[in-house]
Amino acid sequence: MSSACEVPAFTPGFVKEPMMKKDSRIFIAGHKGMVGSALVRFLQKEGYTNVIIPESRVEFTDGAATDAFFEAHKPEFVCLAAAKVGGIMANDTYPADFITINLQIQNNVIGACFKHKVSKLLFLGSSCIYPREAPQPMKEEHLLSGKLELTNDAYAIAKIAGIVMCKSYNRQHGTNYIAAMPTNLYGIGDNYNLQGSHVLPAMIRKFHEGKKAGNPSIELWGTGTPMREFLEVDDLAEACIGLLNHFNAPRDKECEKMFFNMGCGSDVSIKELAETVKRIVGFEGEIIWDSTKPDGTMRKLMDVSRLEAAIGWKAKTSLEDGIKKAYQWFLDNEGNFRS
Repeated sequence: MSSACEVPAFTPGFVKEPMMKKDSRIFIAGHKGMVGSALVRFLQKEGYTNVIIPESRVEFTDGAATDAFFEAHKPEFVCLAAAKVGGIMANDTYPADFITINLQIQNNVIGACFKHKVSKLLFLGSSCIYPREAPQPMKEEHLLSGKLELTNDAYAIAKIAGIVMCKSYNRQHGTNYIAAMPTNLYGIGDNYNLQGSHVLPAMIRKFHEGKKAGNPSIELWGTGTPMREFLEVDDLAEACIGLLNHFNAPRDKECEKMFFNMGCGSDVSIKELAETVKRIVGFEGEIIWDSTKPDGTMRKLMDVSRLEAAIGWKAKTSLEDGIKKAYQWFLDNEGNFRS
């Protein structure tokens, strides 16, 4: 791709004054998902008046449709939250879908951002980009330092490609593309379909349905020993908008530092998580662990010091309070969950 496309000027690194004006044209790709809807909620709560909401579904796997959308709406700021996501079972069962669909989405949206002179892009990935045996807590420099977890390597490679793509556009074209790698997310708008959900929403649904049915026990995958970190999605939204407003892509020797871990900085075992969800939901039966099912990576704790140093952000919501909030949303929306 030619470098003839004019790139909006910016100051690298931290900027004190917010880059986005209240009437800036802001587009959240994937605005109906858990992450995207949280970003839209936060922007609207903060008084941003020109958040672009598509009238109909945009197929970002279709390059022509993506280009037509950008041509029509001309966003100034974009957050790429659209992705095919899922838990261990979904990733392990449909790896070709996960790598193909995510690469298509990323290629089309990032390419459209460049073609249509978007001022700034925030690409969202995942903590699964790090090697299975990465040192703990995981730092950004651990990327590509070892073998990935086999059960979700297809998704991880797609997200790694997204980071490298953003960095490469910055190096070649001087664009302002940055990226954030969230830890395990949960909260309002989560996916409670047991065929594709992540561990925390799956537990909420299983314990709730077990309580309603009066079941004596609930079966959960694995041994319960892996450690996991969880970030409430509204906390994530605040961090993402903080980056869009206050941190621009570094240049030259600092160009590698264009992506950030996002997490709360602490983790719990899956067994501890299960006991917490069980108590909040009110299930009184026994938990049975199916050790024939995979555990996945044994620990995935994020080092979030780069993000804190860049914009001074820290997570606010405790796991206990976040699960209570998520369960209340589950109760309010039971029977109307997305697949």
